[in-house]
Amino acid sequence: MDRYLYENILENTIRPWEKANLGRSWVFQQVMSPIDFDVAVWISWNGQKLERRLKGVRASNANQKFAQLEAAWKSIPMTVVQTLLDSMPHRCQAVIDAKGYSTKY
Repeated sequence: MDRYLYENILENTIRPWEKANLGRSWVFQQVMSPIDFDVAVWISWNGQKLERRLKGVRASNANQKFAQLEAAWKSIPMTVVQTLLDSMPHRCQAVIDAKGYSTKY
């Protein structure tokens, strides 16, 4: 099974069934299998960096929190961004080599 078949099953079988039979109280939870990793969009390195930068910083409303997040994003050094961009060919090749399964990235 590849990610496209998995997404198709989720969208066209699981979600319609759960809406018809389980209502709003049901939550789909991925179990971290290789197929779940393929579907998930992982940007954990950025999320962790932003979380550390904003830990303990309070916001009085959503606009203030958005401004804090935007400032944190803009404070990420361009060297970090360039390093990630430079790593993309290797990351893409790793996904191709793994035939869609998880990689070290």
